[in-house]
Amino acid sequence: MSVLRSALVGSETPRLWTQPLRELTPETSRGFECIEFAEGVLGIELMPWQRWLLIHGLELTEDGRAFRFRTVCVLVARQSGKTTTIQVLSLWRMFVDRAGLVIGTAQNLDVAEEAWMGAVELAQGIPDLQSEIAAVDRTAGKKALRLTSGERYKVQAASRRGGRGLSGDLVVLDELREHQTWDAWGAVTKTTMARDSPQVWGLSNAGDGQSVVLAHLYQQGLKDIEDKNLSGSLALFDWSAEPNCALDDRAEWAQANPALGYRISEDAIRSAMEIDPEHVFRTEVLCQWVDTAPDAVFAPNQWDALTDSTSVMLDPVCFGVDVSLDRSWSAISVAGRRDDGLTHVELVDYRRGTSWVVERVRELVERWSPGAVVVDAGGPAGSLLADFETARVPVVLTSARDVAQACGGFFDAVDGGFIRHLGQSDLSAAALSARRRPLGDAWAWARKSSTDVDISPLVSATLAHWASRSTGAKTEPSVYVI
Repeated sequence: MSVLRSALVGSETPRLWTQPLRELTPETSRGFECIEFAEGVLGIELMPWQRWLLIHGLELTEDGRAFRFRTVCVLVARQSGKTTTIQVLSLWRMFVDRAGLVIGTAQNLDVAEEAWMGAVELAQGIPDLQSEIAAVDRTAGKKALRLTSGERYKVQAASRRGGRGLSGDLVVLDELREHQTWDAWGAVTKTTMARDSPQVWGLSNAGDGQSVVLAHLYQQGLKDIEDKNLSGSLALFDWSAEPNCALDDRAEWAQANPALGYRISEDAIRSAMEIDPEHVFRTEVLCQWVDTAPDAVFAPNQWDALTDSTSVMLDPVCFGVDVSLDRSWSAISVAGRRDDGLTHVELVDYRRGTSWVVERVRELVERWSPGAVVVDAGGPAGSLLADFETARVPVVLTSARDVAQACGGFFDAVDGGFIRHLGQSDLSAAALSARRRPLGDAWAWARKSSTDVDISPLVSATLAHWASRSTGAKTEPSVYVI
């Protein structure tokens, strides 16, 4: 592909990426085969970053029988060529790999249908491929391409019903940042469970506090990279600028925009920098995580800057317990001072329902002899007090005043940089989506207005932090002494 007249060319390799098991060759990755199909059959000259992605994303297991990654998460700035990559991958799986079913989806159905239509037009424009097409259904909401040998490429809505009843070999979720609940992900990705060599590809630019699914995948991918875990089935490939970089750092433009110099010019990026609000430019052009909501509690990148995967705390520790408003999830967090005076906060356990909570807390108390176990008596977890009494587990009950002080203290600690956390996806998602609600002359975390994200991990961490930093937490008369 010819390069535009620019001294700056986009980075072929992502800033963060899952390492291969060994050298990638035509014997260890089917990406080379996919590239040959794109350029030799479809007549598409791929950009270097697209070739790199296909080679790494289509790496094989050591025995060569299946793809190494069942899930591939790709983050890259807007207009970098994601759609072309989706079309090439989907057609190759159908025409060459003979995958029985390719499912394309996006939170906005028009986006998935646009990629599908482009793929159909590509195939129809090549005689050898056109001869294999049995039917093309262009009915709104039912678009499908079917080959004479039975392979299909369908478009599904990103909903809790999308894809159910199907068995997919390749599932592509575009604009993954827009998935604010797990409904669509749970429905469509599980179509691959019974297939021999399936893959789920999620592609997007960076998300914000509402990007629940993308945040979870991103954090898991980062953890695998940091831990050098090569046994996982998730790949993360992140073309993004370094957090908090200067907006006019041209090297970071190239890192986040691999199509720079090919289909995107420096002038286009410079114009966006001059016109866009900072949070828009960082998200769309630099592919950086920000929270764009005007009522977000924490500033962009503020929470992530406090991540410390090696953080440890000293005894005694304190635990906080909380339950979601609809009682579908429960969270237990811990907090304790570090040897440098900062406070470590961590999500200990986070599971569906409430039946497991009291027994789990009892186990933690026996093991750690904490300074306090804190429950907001006026919150959803207050219904567990009788069970705590039966289990003879002493807990500290908070008043409305305590809750307000806990929330204010947690905010101050984050704002001042006095907290460290492990970057856990559920806790981070809660922190980045949290909003305020008035509580007398102060405020507390708002459960009802914090988008669709359950903030019980944040509430439990806030209570644990309050107890850890409050010397009176162990001697208040509100201690539920059994």
